[in-house]
Amino acid sequence: MVFANTRFPFLLCAVLLAACAATGPPVQEMSDARQAIAAAREAGAATFDSVGLQKAETQLAEAEAHLQHRVYWDARRLAVDAKETAIAALLRSRSVREQGASSLPGTTSPAGPAPASLPP
Repeated sequence: MVFANTRFPFLLCAVLLAACAATGPPVQEMSDARQAIAAAREAGAATFDSVGLQKAETQLAEAEAHLQHRVYWDARRLAVDAKETAIAALLRSRSVREQGASSLPGTTSPAGPAPASLPP
């Protein structure tokens, strides 16, 4: 019985070590962040939300630095943050573009065209 109790800490350490080793580089998260930034750029975020786009690009650059140093946990977290920031920039850019387009002359809003003014 004493022998079984002395093996438990070693077994626990082995399991924890295996769990840590199984955490590999965040390949999918990095790819997702790059794609979200590209989509935000295509949506005009450089013009309509340059601050959000630049923040996402900075987060991705930091994630890449952590990836190079094999600090995968931080790289994963920063890549996910970059993706979320890029998506927010994309949505803000679309919103601003749509608002700008609806305020142009000759365009209609979802409620329909503005009523014509009556002559005096």
